[in-house]
Amino acid sequence: MIKIKYVLLFFLIYISTLTTFAQTTNYDLKRDIPYYERTQKDAYIGERCKLDIYYPTNKKNFATVVWFHGGNLTGGNKEIPEALKKQGFAVVGVGYRLSPRVKGREIIDDAVAAVAWVFKHIAAYGGNDRLIFVSGHSAGGYLDMMLTLNKEYLAKYGIDANNIAELIPFSGQAITHFTIRKESGIKDTQPVIDQYAPLYYVRADAPPLLLITGDRELEMLGRYDENAYLARMMKIVGHKYTRLIELQGYGHDMTYPGFPLLIKEVERRTKEIVEAY
Repeated sequence: MIKIKYVLLFFLIYISTLTTFAQTTNYDLKRDIPYYERTQKDAYIGERCKLDIYYPTNKKNFATVVWFHGGNLTGGNKEIPEALKKQGFAVVGVGYRLSPRVKGREIIDDAVAAVAWVFKHIAAYGGNDRLIFVSGHSAGGYLDMMLTLNKEYLAKYGIDANNIAELIPFSGQAITHFTIRKESGIKDTQPVIDQYAPLYYVRADAPPLLLITGDRELEMLGRYDENAYLARMMKIVGHKYTRLIELQGYGHDMTYPGFPLLIKEVERRTKEIVEAY
């Protein structure tokens, strides 16, 4: 009986210790960090090209989610989604320039520069540059896919895009973005696949890819179908880690049910990478 009591006491202390540890993970938020390394004379770059980083302060080697906001490439501001806070990983909310003040190529360049900054600086905050996940909604998902699937973008910063832990776009446009098509006078119902389309860069050696969209009947234009075709083509070229999730009953604004899937995937993939080295 005495032994049982001691075992029970030890178990309660152990559980209490785990609970206390979980509750004492602290976080900090640094705002408005310029991500272009060199001083920019362009006032619009100075205004828009900044990021916020929310990160654990008493934890090391944590994962990081780089989050790009949506808004058609014409609106929106950097954000740290509330659903991604206090999950044990860092979140980087990225701001970028917007159309029509700049062209689509310049917006993509901003996204690339932001991810390059995270690769080069996350260790200074305690993070692990092998655990960088790229995500975002709508236009943000489009930027995710462009900077990851076209390896030339990050290569300009000396970074291999394949070192991204995983690509997890929310309802991203897989064909050429309709705002970029508009720059050339092409209407949004005219599909185009050119150098500004993630589909143009399907490749077998890309990082793991989890595509999340709303219901095919409720999504914006053919957004689910674009992602389904991207998933099919990635598999055809030999990519072994492409998955597509359709959130039935949800339209284009599908972040609420999408965030738990993102969190679970970051946890799963982080464990996989850590165990591999």
